[in-house]
Amino acid sequence: MERYQAILAYDGTSFAGFQAQPGFRTVEGELRSALTNLGWPGRTLLSGGRTDAGVHAEGQVAAFDLEWRHPAEQLQRALNALLPKDVSCTSLRVAAADFHPRYNALRRCYRYRLLPALWPDPLRERYALRVWPAPDADRMAEAARAIPGKRDFRAFGSAPREGSHTVRTVFRAEWTRQDDCLDFWIEADAFLFRMVRTIVGTLLQVGNQRRSVEEFRALFRTPPQGRSAPPAPAHGLCLMRIEYPAGGG
Repeated sequence: MERYQAILAYDGTSFAGFQAQPGFRTVEGELRSALTNLGWPGRTLLSGGRTDAGVHAEGQVAAFDLEWRHPAEQLQRALNALLPKDVSCTSLRVAAADFHPRYNALRRCYRYRLLPALWPDPLRERYALRVWPAPDADRMAEAARAIPGKRDFRAFGSAPREGSHTVRTVFRAEWTRQDDCLDFWIEADAFLFRMVRTIVGTLLQVGNQRRSVEEFRALFRTPPQGRSAPPAPAHGLCLMRIEYPAGGG
C-alpha cells in the first residue's frame, strides 16, 4: 500500500464545491468514484483545501492510499480515464506515508480574475468576473498593499472551525494585468472561509470609489472599523497551487 499525491485541475462551474456532500455533485465525490473503480478501499482521501461551489482549481492537491502494482504514470492514466471531463489529474506520484496535503502545506496561492468589459463575453466570463465601468486599478493596488503580513482577517471571513483563531499570514497580495484582464494574486499560509472573495469584493468597492483606501485599511484594526463588502462571485476564483517543504510533499 502506497500513499499517492495527486494534483488536480477542475472547472468548478458544475460542482457544489470540493468536499463530498450527500445529494450534490462534488469534486471529491467524482474522485472517490474513480478511485473506487481502481480498487481503492475507500478509507483515506485527504485534500489541501476545500474550494467553494463554483470555484476552479489548477493546483488542488489530494492524497490517498492504494495498492497499485504498476508505475504511477499508469495510475494517472487510469484515473483520468475514469474522471469526468471537468476534472483532470495533472500530476501523480508516490508520497511519504505520512504526507498530508493540508497540514504539510507551507502556503496556498489563489488568483481572482476580473474582466473589465462593457459587453458580455460568454467564453471568458466562465472564469472571470465581468465588471463595468472598469475599476480604478491604481486605487485597488494601493489598498492591496495593506494586506501582506501576519494579521487578524476576521473582517473578511470566518474560521473553518468554531473557536479557532482568524489570524493568517499573507505573503503576497497584488494586482497584475493579463492582456485586458486584472488578476488579484494572494498567497498565505491558510485562508478563512470566503476570505479571498470577500477581500476582492471590498477591493472592488475601493476601485469603484465606494470606499476609500483608508477605510479598507481600517478593516485590519482590532476590532475592525467598518464592515467588508459581500464576497465576489465564485467563478472568478481559482486555486493555483499549494506549496510544500522540499521533499515533504
